[in-house]
Amino acid sequence: MSALVRPRHGRMIAGVCAALADRFGTSATTMRVIFLLSCLLPGPQFLVYLALWVLVPAEKNYAAV
Repeated sequence: MSALVRPRHGRMIAGVCAALADRFGTSATTMRVIFLLSCLLPGPQFLVYLALWVLVPAEKNYAAV
């Protein structure tokens, strides 16, 4: 498993689902569908998404020399 960082590429909104997908070894689309389906259930899913957006660091952009 890789570190939990929001990627620069492949994100739709904030990159949270893409980061979780990379961390758990699944596709970003699968993670997005899981998140959308979880929103049908009662709970703080949207607040957790916002918290991860703030807490999970963005991927560093290293310039090629």
